[in-house]
Amino acid sequence: MEAGHGTEEPPLPLELSRFQISEEFGFLLPDPLTELPAPFGPWMEIAQELPQLIASHQLRSRVHQMPQLSTQHLRGHEELHLAHLVLSFITMGYVWQEGEEGTVQVLPRNLAVPYWEVSEALGLPPILSHADFVLANWRRKDPKGNLDTIIKLPGGESLRGFILVTLLVEKAAVPGIKAITRALGAILQHDEETLHSALEELAGAIEAMGEALRRMHDYVDPAVFYAVIRIFLSGWKDNPAMPDGLIYEGVSEEPMAYSGGSAAQSTVLHAFDELLGIHHSEHSTEQKKLLRLLVPPALWSLQYTPAGELQASMES
Repeated sequence: MEAGHGTEEPPLPLELSRFQISEEFGFLLPDPLTELPAPFGPWMEIAQELPQLIASHQLRSRVHQMPQLSTQHLRGHEELHLAHLVLSFITMGYVWQEGEEGTVQVLPRNLAVPYWEVSEALGLPPILSHADFVLANWRRKDPKGNLDTIIKLPGGESLRGFILVTLLVEKAAVPGIKAITRALGAILQHDEETLHSALEELAGAIEAMGEALRRMHDYVDPAVFYAVIRIFLSGWKDNPAMPDGLIYEGVSEEPMAYSGGSAAQSTVLHAFDELLGIHHSEHSTEQKKLLRLLVPPALWSLQYTPAGELQASMES
């Protein structure tokens, strides 16, 4: 907020840009890159053919032939996010190519090492999460505003629908995310009218999110979701199909366990809960601790800033 020429107004306690959050797109990555630089062509070539390679049972052999590329040539968070998206999808395809009965115990070095390095740079886990699957996996299909995914897995139109409807839910949340900053400013300035208006905006955003979510039934076949999509979103933590976890060759000699992707990892509702002081069961609290490992650090920090600063301002 810019200061006026008269009495200087106190700055808002937080601005969305502090948390890498877009005023237009919220938690979605604004206009994600769709291509990596030429040296990373081997990754992109495999990623663009994933459904076919998995259907023909050739993905694992293609990955074994893939050169081990250095991540040092990746520049900026946009290239890192696309690299994480690509490597996440390749990893899920590699692990689940043969379904739940034909999993692997080791992720090969040429995939595991760069995946680990990119994950460390972004503060994300080395597994497909909501941040990859939805937030960074969209592109403009044409000038009319139609959308499509960047990388695909098996599931056809149901997978595409699942990703894009979830994206629309995230987009519908944007007014509610912006209402958080308005609410905090109103509390600090003892402005009840603005606070009431901000909470109405939040309520409207939640209603719009529900309307967007109801479109899921129009675009996703439940049978395809359960038999196909669900498997490729599965992780290797508390999963009977992979009870020992997964060894990331060249990273650790011991298997690691990570939970798979889920829309429950979205930061939106957790941020709303923190703003409103909503507390869930002890089980939910433990789940929240787990989700912290699956959400980008800049986004996760928003979940705690609003409630903490609200409480501090109300007590002062």
